[in-house]
Amino acid sequence: MGQRQGSASGLRQAEAIIVERYPQLLRLAYLVLPPRLDRHTRLLRAHRAVQHSLRAAGRRARQGGDPLAAVRAEVVRHAAGRPRGPLPPWVWGLRMWPSAEGLDEAARGLAGLTPYARAASVLCRFDGLDEDAAAGVLEQAGAGDPAAEVRAARAAGAGPGAVGPAADVHTRPTDLLLRRTRVRTAWGVAAVLLLAAGLTRATAAGPDPGLRVTYAGSPSARAALDPARLVRVPAQAWADTGRVDFTAWPARGPRTGDRALLARALRAWAAPASGAAVSVTVAPSASAEPPEHAPQLLFAGDAGPGTAVVVYHDADRIVRYTEQGGRHSLDIARTDDANVTTAASVTLTRDGTTARRLLAPWIATAGVRDLTAPSAAVRPLPIGPDGTVATELPRETRGEGCGPRPVLELASSPRIVEKHAFLLADLGGLLPVHLTYTPPVEGADTPPARQPREATGPAALARWAQEACTLGEVDGRSVRAVNLWDFAVTDLPETPGRAVWSCTRATHWTGRGDVRIRLRPPAGPSLTVAQARSTAACGRFGQHILAATVWRAPSGHGYQLAAGSREVAEITATGSLNSRTPGRTLTVPAPPAPAPPATLTATLHSGAVITALDARGGGRD
Repeated sequence: MGQRQGSASGLRQAEAIIVERYPQLLRLAYLVLPPRLDRHTRLLRAHRAVQHSLRAAGRRARQGGDPLAAVRAEVVRHAAGRPRGPLPPWVWGLRMWPSAEGLDEAARGLAGLTPYARAASVLCRFDGLDEDAAAGVLEQAGAGDPAAEVRAARAAGAGPGAVGPAADVHTRPTDLLLRRTRVRTAWGVAAVLLLAAGLTRATAAGPDPGLRVTYAGSPSARAALDPARLVRVPAQAWADTGRVDFTAWPARGPRTGDRALLARALRAWAAPASGAAVSVTVAPSASAEPPEHAPQLLFAGDAGPGTAVVVYHDADRIVRYTEQGGRHSLDIARTDDANVTTAASVTLTRDGTTARRLLAPWIATAGVRDLTAPSAAVRPLPIGPDGTVATELPRETRGEGCGPRPVLELASSPRIVEKHAFLLADLGGLLPVHLTYTPPVEGADTPPARQPREATGPAALARWAQEACTLGEVDGRSVRAVNLWDFAVTDLPETPGRAVWSCTRATHWTGRGDVRIRLRPPAGPSLTVAQARSTAACGRFGQHILAATVWRAPSGHGYQLAAGSREVAEITATGSLNSRTPGRTLTVPAPPAPAPPATLTATLHSGAVITALDARGGGRD
């Protein structure tokens, strides 16, 4: 009896903590989960991690110790481990809606850490634990080296110092245990009913059901397949909203009232393997799960002879359904944190050298320019009454050079922003990629940071013309923006003119970034110096950069070159070289072969030390 009472007491303690601190625990789980998941999937898994922690945390609380630490440890253990089983079709128990901006900004800052290091960062920075207490929670959660995870979190503290409330409570059940018992009973009854209903519908379907599908999800999920429930935004909503993204797009196209077409698109999305063959293409890290609620209709129409297209928006996803010549296809891409530029266009079709695109309702004018010809004028494009345009696609060329690189130049309506034009490049994805440029900073010792700007000015176009061919290296299915940052300019020995050090950062919809450092001499092609994947370098949370390479002059002599970003005060070479140079650039004779490469570090004005970027990204002491 005493053991049973102790078990109940431990559960009650854990239940009280979960109910009282649900927003904080949800935030912890959300930020520990893999950043590659889309926001919808991540949120559902965060709810599940918190609610599944109840009984294990209750057992830990019964054994003594801090009940809150036990609950936190179980949440981390569930979120950091491999997910078990499919997602529930709806969220049971406590339901919450997180503050997307704060959570996702924090998630991007933690993307390069392990799950346990992400947990340590949340526990210390947001929940107020000291490092020893955070390490204790990680130890209970199963971390192999809790102290090392805490150190890693501390070393990567370049994210925002704090975020707003992670979630607002919609309901707080007074008896979570009873609710869980009722849920288990409800699932058993629902399974029997769904099986019987499925057998009945399968028998009555007839010999040719086509895309007919029995979707055994929640009532709201089944209702999401009803064309009558689709979300349709008013035509002028974009001009009077503080959120200019896909949620402000109205439904356009001549077939928005074609219920049969809309229903076929929804059923293909719900069960693409059912009935008629549906070819499904899912962008990296995107979720192919059916919608849980009625999606937003963006377009339905004929995009060419015998080609019908439907475009839906669902939370952080764009879904395009296409019927062409008896073939059905479904394309799904992520749209996390889309904005006035990255939500400006969706590709409807590609045919040979031409693409038909649907533009955002806030686009006032459209044109096409050749990125390899910066002095050439923009050729205007007529925008159809349904918001569509036809544009050229980059042509494949053989031999040297990459040929013309057509890109869209769009201008926003002055009703939302004045004198705003920007470039979008088709790199093979459902959504085009936003191109930006950050010019070099010269003069002052510690000039203010420069933010990426639109790549439509003369200097930006001239630099992008030199790097246009490198866009072929970018995976347009998962990348939303590419920024070309000229972070340093240096004189080359024995060579007239100046060379430019640049970092090209391809930012994915998940928030991760891939970078490539290049040195471009006054004449000739660029030299790739370093590259790194899934790094904060050259982004908002990685503005301090050092790059180095050995460059060979026309005379054949080798020189060790290095350059840093604006905060670099001194560059040091050790190992096979011994040199210390004040300022942001270093040029010294390279050691003769076969000497090993020198080690390059830079001291910032703050006193921090960074290492030269290599294939693993930058470092910091």
